[in-house]
Amino acid sequence: MLDRATDPADARFLDELYAGWQSRMMANPDYSMEDLRDIFEEWHRPALEPEGVCYRSGSIGGVPAIFAIPTENSGDTVAYCHGGGFCVGSAEGRRKLGGHLANHLRAMVVVIDYRLAPENPFPAAIEDGVAVCRALRTQQSGNGRILIAGDSAGGNLAIATTLKLRDLGEPLPDGIIAFSPWLDMEHRGETIETRALTDTLVNRAMLEGLAQTYLAGASPVNPLANPLKADLAGLPPVYVNAGSAEALLSDTTRFAEVARSAGVDVTMSIAEGMQHVFPCLAGRARIADDELGRVAAWHRTLKPAQHSS
Repeated sequence: MLDRATDPADARFLDELYAGWQSRMMANPDYSMEDLRDIFEEWHRPALEPEGVCYRSGSIGGVPAIFAIPTENSGDTVAYCHGGGFCVGSAEGRRKLGGHLANHLRAMVVVIDYRLAPENPFPAAIEDGVAVCRALRTQQSGNGRILIAGDSAGGNLAIATTLKLRDLGEPLPDGIIAFSPWLDMEHRGETIETRALTDTLVNRAMLEGLAQTYLAGASPVNPLANPLKADLAGLPPVYVNAGSAEALLSDTTRFAEVARSAGVDVTMSIAEGMQHVFPCLAGRARIADDELGRVAAWHRTLKPAQHSS
């Protein structure tokens, strides 16, 4: 594990940001979805602006997106799904993290604005992920690897999109990156309780409310909603991480166990004392930059593109 005590005070930026969000939400339990979306737009704040990256806005596969293009580009592409409990968050909120990831991987990162619940509940976001992967595969034409990544609910979508592609008999991404993925729609992870005093953002009531909104009557054990219930055989290599202070730690550790049992190549990283989606501190805290360095080292071990037609 990493030792947060060796990191600058900026490593605690998330603790304070999340605690501020919690205070605002608790002070007004009748917040509308629009209010919550406004709060979570602040998720852009932890990451500092990366250097050597240019951005453009557009769409791919009919899905709006922000394209982060590094100066040093290997030709690989990463489709990135932002977090936000399937209901809030945006590509803009992950633009800077996408830029840092692009620099570390020397790959274009496409941060997608998939459809959100309650307007577009399960499985709309997965359908958007599939559309993006298909479009990237067509554009790549066998040149360069295609990965899919995401954080929190976006980590769920990265895995679920890959499962959907497998079930459709279509080529899969060459790798999956999941930062603090929220996977268990039944909320059975023990760290929801054991990390209740250390996680300054995520709690059981929040998870239950967001899951109900996202599922809109769908089963919480549907494998595409709850990848812990899926047959994970055949998935490409996965890099998954979490902070040891977060309520969703159990989702990461249980996924790694289930995936390895299914024969999946899994690399797991747990950062001591860190909060939910700690890599979004990229550029601000060494612990986040070091983590992206580990993701880059893992990325270099992946096989050449597997999606050639």
